Amino acid sequence: MTFYMIDPLYIVIMAPVLLLSLGAQFLVKYNFHKYTKKNVKSGITASKVAKLILENNGVTDVAIVPSQGFLSDHYSPGKKQIGLSSKVIDSSSISALGVAAHEAGHAIQHSKGMFIMRFWQALALPASFVSNAAIWLIIAGMFLSLTLAHVGVFLFAGVVVFEFITLPLEFNASKKAKKFLLEQGFITKEEKRGVNAVLNSAALTYVAAAIASVAQLLYFAIRLGLLSRRD
Repeated sequence: MTFYMIDPLYIVIMAPVLLLSLGAQFLVKYNFHKYTKKNVKSGITASKVAKLILENNGVTDVAIVPSQGFLSDHYSPGKKQIGLSSKVIDSSSISALGVAAHEAGHAIQHSKGMFIMRFWQALALPASFVSNAAIWLIIAGMFLSLTLAHVGVFLFAGVVVFEFITLPLEFNASKKAKKFLLEQGFITKEEKRGVNAVLNSAALTYVAAAIASVAQLLYFAIRLGLLSRRD
């Protein structure tokens, strides 16, 4: 049985998704670079913005640390750290402020005990393990046992659910970021358009990833006959 990249069905299902993913990645890099060249009129740095947003929301136990790699900015709930990349942490660009405020939004979600954040945090490690295990179970099951493959599909479906749980977290963090930056006077209304472009394109990458996972799950289900009618 043909499988994965040599399978025409896989190419038909995944090719449009791949184009969407590549488009989303191009857009986020394009907008980030575009608005990296434009500094905010307030002159405040991204690390300072993140610190002030946290303080203004009663969050005082989160550290802001350097993060290695391009667009490696993140919030770590376990360490209670916001990692900001070299192009962000000391920058006063529109892009940098948007990214820093977004990560601060995640820290606030965690600090306030937002249910979906706690749910996501509980599932993050298992989902990471299951994602790889599911693929190997499906591949092994194709040759050894369909039951094993079906278990892999079931586990992969759980990973897809996890990716969709991530979406509202990202959307909410971006919404908070836009609101905080404008209300606290860190950006002007004109500069908010740039923040919107950067954060909206970043959100699109998460949407593309979720759609890609659904497409892959669909492929597995078709190839294993899970969607065929039974008498």
